[in-house]
Amino acid sequence: MSAHVYIAGPLFDDGERWWMERVEAVVASAGLTTFLPHRDNPPKTADNVGEIFATNRTALHDCSMVVASLNGVITDDGTAWEIGYAYALGRRIIGIHTDWRSRFPSEVVNLMVERSLGQLVRSLDELAELLSGSVG
Repeated sequence: MSAHVYIAGPLFDDGERWWMERVEAVVASAGLTTFLPHRDNPPKTADNVGEIFATNRTALHDCSMVVASLNGVITDDGTAWEIGYAYALGRRIIGIHTDWRSRFPSEVVNLMVERSLGQLVRSLDELAELLSGSVG
């Protein structure tokens, strides 16, 4: 049985969605099943935000791992919430941060986010290498 992985990250424009789909493809190519919020939820409307929240929360409960995109000077607030919730559930969390900008001299991202991670990778290749040991 393969692990089920929640793919977390900002989804507010085509570029962010494209990046999240690349992250998901790396995870899936490692033989892991995935939950990708913008793929596995209906399009967001004012009438279905409660349904989307419930679906995402359930997916976090059902997953064994979260892979979260942390790019940007500040981690997306929804992604930070998903990381915190997954951490409280005891899930393995891998952060991916390919952004070269630095906000803190001794941390890649906010310390609360960074300390919640099991691992932090700096490229899709590093993510693929790390996940290659997760299947089996």
